[in-house]
Amino acid sequence: MTQTVDEDPAARVMSAPRSGPVRNPSHAGSWYTKDSDDLARELDGYLNDVPDGDGGRDDVNVNSTRKKKPRALIAPHAGYSYSGPAAAWAYKTIDPKAVRRIFLLGPSHHVFLTQCALTKCSVYATPIGNLAIDLETYEKLKTENPDSFVAMTQTVDEDEHSLEMHLPYIARVFGNSDSRAVPPLVPILVGALSSKNEKKMGSILAPFLDDPCNLFIVSSDFCHWGKRFSYTRWAGQDGGVPLHTAIERLDKEGIEHIVNKDADGFCAYIERTKNTICGRHPIGVLLRALESSQNFSDRHVELLRYEQSSQAVTRSDSSVSYASAVVY
Repeated sequence: MTQTVDEDPAARVMSAPRSGPVRNPSHAGSWYTKDSDDLARELDGYLNDVPDGDGGRDDVNVNSTRKKKPRALIAPHAGYSYSGPAAAWAYKTIDPKAVRRIFLLGPSHHVFLTQCALTKCSVYATPIGNLAIDLETYEKLKTENPDSFVAMTQTVDEDEHSLEMHLPYIARVFGNSDSRAVPPLVPILVGALSSKNEKKMGSILAPFLDDPCNLFIVSSDFCHWGKRFSYTRWAGQDGGVPLHTAIERLDKEGIEHIVNKDADGFCAYIERTKNTICGRHPIGVLLRALESSQNFSDRHVELLRYEQSSQAVTRSDSSVSYASAVVY
């Protein structure tokens, strides 16, 4: 299943005949601007705000191993005014020249799935450039694992934001480089997989993760706290800890399992805390893929950035947490 390094799927896919509809950027104009020039400037601004070194800042954990090439990213998917700056920390680590295929894994917010879903589209459109779907890799996944994948309708595809919110960033980071073409995309909508099926999907994707030409991007926000999210756990209320600090501690307990590549620990943490990490299943799949990969002991995971949409203080408040991380 592993792609050899000298193959160029970007050139192959871009030159291949297209079959299938185009996915429209359905959240453009609401979750982010639909104006191409404004969108490019906005994304460039977020990327430029990420320091190249530690930037003299003490409030962030900046990648200390920038010379290594990322193998996977975890980044948020809220509206850009909320999570765009945090996502930039992950995208700033990418070396466009080193990537020839992108796997994009996101959770399903609107449709209950017990499997993973693949798009019927051949192109994902954005206001700043279109992204070709790697139909050949899709066919390989479906043929070799027919029980693990289903097809999503275009309506389901366009209703879902977890994949779309990464597309402009991908188009900008790669389209604005001197690489030959934006790499083909392998979008996978991850359902509410059981632990057993997360392991199975991880083993399916592990050979692709082992290929240094592939980049995995996992889409996830972290804690959704508040009555409107039906989640008001306050771990620090008895110790006088501010609510937003308690939420951060809760999130970072889960992030510690991710950084430690501890798939079992992350699964147990979710079961115990019920933390509303919407991308818990895509993250679980990534951790299982790492677990099944050839170079597990060599892989290093680093938290790059953690933010909250607002600092919740009372039980009437609400917030969503955003984190960016990188796997080397």
